[in-house]
Amino acid sequence: MSRGAPVGRAPGLSARVKLTLSYAGFLMVAGVLLLAVVWVFLLRYVPASAVWTEQGFFPGRDDLVRAFAPAAAWALLALAAFGLLGGWVLAGRMLAPLAKITTATRAAASGSLSHRIDLAGPNDEFHELADSFDAMLAKLEAHVEEQRRFAANASHELRTPLAITQTMLDVARADPDADPGELIERLRTVNARAIELTQALLVLSRADRRSFTPEPVDLSLVAEEAAETLLPLAEANDVVVETSGDLAIVDGSPTLLLQLTTNLVHNAIVHNLAGGGSVDVATAVRGGRATLVVENTGDVLDPALVATLAEPFRRGTDRVRGDQAGVGLGLAIADSIVRAHDGRLDLAARDGGGLRVVVTVPAAIERPSGDAFSR
Repeated sequence: MSRGAPVGRAPGLSARVKLTLSYAGFLMVAGVLLLAVVWVFLLRYVPASAVWTEQGFFPGRDDLVRAFAPAAAWALLALAAFGLLGGWVLAGRMLAPLAKITTATRAAASGSLSHRIDLAGPNDEFHELADSFDAMLAKLEAHVEEQRRFAANASHELRTPLAITQTMLDVARADPDADPGELIERLRTVNARAIELTQALLVLSRADRRSFTPEPVDLSLVAEEAAETLLPLAEANDVVVETSGDLAIVDGSPTLLLQLTTNLVHNAIVHNLAGGGSVDVATAVRGGRATLVVENTGDVLDPALVATLAEPFRRGTDRVRGDQAGVGLGLAIADSIVRAHDGRLDLAARDGGGLRVVVTVPAAIERPSGDAFSR
C-alpha cells in the first residue's frame, strides 16, 4: 500500500503506469488501423494467386501476405516498445509537477505550512493547481499564526483576573481585620471582567465557525436598536448618537449583526473623548453591497495604530473610564462577524480626530416585503 493511502484501499497502478499503457495502446491501435487500411485499400484488389504474364511474374495476395506479415508483426512490436518507453518518459515529465504538489501536500499534512511549491514554467492546469495550493497554504499559515497569537493573548488576558483574585484572597487571609465588604466588591468587579472576556471569546469563536443560519436582516433597524440600547451610555458620556440611512437588507445572523453594530457604536461612544462629541451611524445599499458606517469624534489617531485596531486585545487608547474599558475584543469581534458574512471591515482615522468604520457586506438578492426580515 502506498504511503498515505487510506486503510483498506486496494493497491492500484500508478498514474504514470496508466499513462504509459495508454500511450503504448494508442500507438498499437494506430498501427493496427494503418495495416487495416493497407489491407482494405490495397491488398484486397490484388489477385489471390500469382500471375505470369509476358511482362513477368506478379505475386499474388497470398505471397504478399506471407512477405508482409512478419514485417508488420515486427513493426507492431517496435511500436509497442517505443510506446512503452516514450510513454514512460513523457508521463514522467507531465506528472513531475504533480509530484511536487504531492510533496508539498505531505509536508503540509505533517504541519509544515511554510513550504511552497513555486512551480516554474508556462501556465497550465498544473500551475493553476499549484498556485491555488500555495495560496491556500499561505492563508492556512496566516490563520494558524493568528490563532496561536490569539490563544497566547487570550491566555494572558484570562490569567490576569485570576491572578488578581488570588492576590486579593492572599491579602485578605494575611489581614483578618480587613473589611470583607470591600474585598467582595473588588472580587465582584474582577469576576465580572472575566465573565465579559469569556463571553467575548465565545462570540468571537462562534463568528469564526459561521455557526448560524442566514436570514434577512435590515441593517438600518439593527443600527437603530443598537443606538437605542446604548443611549444611556451615550448620555452618561455627553455623546450624541444619530442614525440615518436607507433600508439595507442582508442575509445573515440577526444576533451576530446586532452584536457587530453594538460593538461598533459602543466603541465609538467610549472612545469619544471630546466634550459634546457625536457618533453618526448610517446605512446604504450601492451596487449590490450594503454598507454600515459608524463615525465618531475623538482623539487624533495614528494611521499605523488604526491599521492594527481589529487585532484581538488591541486598544486604541487608554483614556477610557475604568468602568467602560473593554477587553480589547470589540473590533476583533466585529471584523470576525463581517468576514463570516463575506464582507470587509475598513478602519480609517478622521482628519479632525476620531475613527471612521465602514462595514461592507453583500446585500440580499431579493428584498422581502413587510416584516419578512428580522431585527
